Amino acid sequence: MTSGPSPVSSPDRGAAATDIAQDLSAAILSHRLCPGQKLGEDDLGVIYGVSRTIVRSALQGLAHHKLVEIRRNRGAYVASPTPREAHEVFEARRLVEPHVAESAARKATPQDIAILKQHVAEEHAAMTEGKPGEALAMSGQFHVAIARIADQAILADMVRSLVERSSLIIALYWRKQSSLCETGAHHDLLAAIAAGDVSLSRDVMERHLDDLHDGLDLRPPDQSTVSLKDALFSRD
Repeated sequence: MTSGPSPVSSPDRGAAATDIAQDLSAAILSHRLCPGQKLGEDDLGVIYGVSRTIVRSALQGLAHHKLVEIRRNRGAYVASPTPREAHEVFEARRLVEPHVAESAARKATPQDIAILKQHVAEEHAAMTEGKPGEALAMSGQFHVAIARIADQAILADMVRSLVERSSLIIALYWRKQSSLCETGAHHDLLAAIAAGDVSLSRDVMERHLDDLHDGLDLRPPDQSTVSLKDALFSRD
């Protein structure tokens, strides 16, 4: 049996909007909500039991992070990156994340390594259970965790934003499903960082990002959507 979002009862409008934004973000990053899907203010208000004002605030926050597009006189939609944006996002990751991996290899503590191991284990478990969307979300969190270990706040924010946008890109353009299911690159990254091998950490990250970029098929994708309510109440 699946569970979905609970009505938001907080009297603090800002807190309520934040809660809704976090729930919608999780649904987008795990591919329960598809690129291009309309996010109707009235529908979301009913689902979460809040006013359109609170829903609008949540959607504006997601638009700031490039997860949602606000279209004039048409409303809000899950963002749909163009092929050019897809290339630019992965090129930016190729510039930033190898350096972040180097820094993480220099600074990682045993506690940090334990966190990375947990991320990899949860990603593998999601794939074993047939939950590729959840596995992809965990994969993104693994990259963000490496950036946090590097202890460079600005770069960590950049990585988080790029990883979120990458999730939308993969939802639209990914065609090599067998490669997406592999966690070998993350195991290799984990081993290199745990060993404190700065050069290897950089090299493995570069190869990993190149493989992800190469897995994109930037022809116009076929898109199918489920209802907003079904997407938010599904956890598979």
